[in-house]
Amino acid sequence: MSSIPRFHLAFSVNDLTAARSFYEGVLGCGVGRSDTHWVDFDLYGHQIVAHLDEAKSNPEVSNAVDGDEIPVPHFGLVLCWRAWELLAERLKAAGVTFMIEPHVRFEGLPGEQATMFFRDPSGNALEFKAFRSDAQIFETE
Repeated sequence: MSSIPRFHLAFSVNDLTAARSFYEGVLGCGVGRSDTHWVDFDLYGHQIVAHLDEAKSNPEVSNAVDGDEIPVPHFGLVLCWRAWELLAERLKAAGVTFMIEPHVRFEGLPGEQATMFFRDPSGNALEFKAFRSDAQIFETE
């Protein structure tokens, strides 16, 4: 068992088969328990659960951050820099359409980070980011 707490996130999807294909096939998540209305995924050691909601809709809400319109809500992970680069390459090879292309934001400033945004097949917005050191994650100055 990891000494770092793992998070659990349950989220809705409108097509469980498409969600499973995306999270397992494109993102490379392991699959845990499942039923006809939900699937557990292993997202880098964290448990995320896709729950079927056929009526799911996604309002288009965003906030401006460093010149990008950031979708709200969204979820994702902070990866090490190399894992972020590998995931960006994997997503590009899979033909994933990015809402915000992989790039570095806040360049040269506190909190400089690599980031990318994309949607799963149900329209859930995901952000994966990386910092060059853990000290930068909550850095303000």
